[in-house]
Amino acid sequence: MSNKLHSSSSELDLDRPNIEDYLPSGSIQEPIGKLRLRDLLDISPILTEAAGAIVDDSFTRCFKSNSPEPWNWNIYLFPLWCLGVVVRYGFLFPLRVLVLTIGWIIFLSCYFPVHFLLKGHDKLRKKLERGLVELICSFFVASWTGVVKYHGPRPSMRPKQVFVANHTSMIDFIVLEQMTAFAVIMQKHPGWVGLLQSTILESLGCIWFNRSEAKDREIVAKKLRDHVNGPDNNPLLIFPEGTCVNNHYTVMFKKGAFELGCTVCPIAVKYNKIFVDAFWNSRKQSFTTHLLQLMTSWAVVCDVWYLEPQNLKPGETPIEFAERVRDIISVRAGLKKVPWDGYLKYSRPSPKHRERKQQSFAESVLRRLEEK
Repeated sequence: MSNKLHSSSSELDLDRPNIEDYLPSGSIQEPIGKLRLRDLLDISPILTEAAGAIVDDSFTRCFKSNSPEPWNWNIYLFPLWCLGVVVRYGFLFPLRVLVLTIGWIIFLSCYFPVHFLLKGHDKLRKKLERGLVELICSFFVASWTGVVKYHGPRPSMRPKQVFVANHTSMIDFIVLEQMTAFAVIMQKHPGWVGLLQSTILESLGCIWFNRSEAKDREIVAKKLRDHVNGPDNNPLLIFPEGTCVNNHYTVMFKKGAFELGCTVCPIAVKYNKIFVDAFWNSRKQSFTTHLLQLMTSWAVVCDVWYLEPQNLKPGETPIEFAERVRDIISVRAGLKKVPWDGYLKYSRPSPKHRERKQQSFAESVLRRLEEK
């Protein structure tokens, strides 16, 4: 047993950073006397920071989907739960698939004739295309038995305005689109979603980007300015968090939507998790799997608030403007603000940042050893 412990300890030692690698040569001296527990407590700020990162990682919690608590735990409830599974998968799901199929048949049979036969009548064509996109989004919401309550005046087409909303899932776009045909700025997706983006949604003036392409930022910024200045363009919708958050928190808003010199119209979206968690964790499931999860639930319950338009105040920076709008959305939807950049979800801390932390820890230990 002791041999196993010794070998596992040796393997762990190989993975630990060597403190001497972060210190100047010749700075290590043999300590005088024994090192006691209270001596190590002098580096408590670093230990506190590490413990806090483990125990209260508010960044990671923003992107975690909370599993529902089981309620079928006794002999009385279990038969009811089984009956619910049969109803949801054996009756509701096939019916919802039928509804969505009928919706697609109606949409495609109308959209392509309108798109190709009315090329010379742009105003009429765009109006009909907007109506058809709103229609297919309504079929999507119906396929989840969506119960969506909208509060406030419906958005209208006006120049020099942009709509911003908190982001929980790609279905946010569908829920908002069934009321108003927005042009949205969105990450380019693969598969059937990407096909819809490059064909049907392209006609609405939507703007696509790729996070891995740095040059896309300049192109997108120019397209945003051109779009908001167009009087006949569809209202522009932006999710400034840049990623899906689990509808308990809001992460930092990107400033791009707030430096366009136009009116910003906040939209707060809040899902009720009584039947299903609408958060889409793209790292764990595809969007198709996410839709199937919604279609096999009892219902998707959601509230949408169209809030009072906001403008940049004198002396206010775009970042301060973004934070003020985030405050408004967070308060209305009952979400907790956290000071994190959502793009950290797609990246790791830089090696330089890790090395600085390691060197700071090494110097703290060395300082105490030299005092002894």
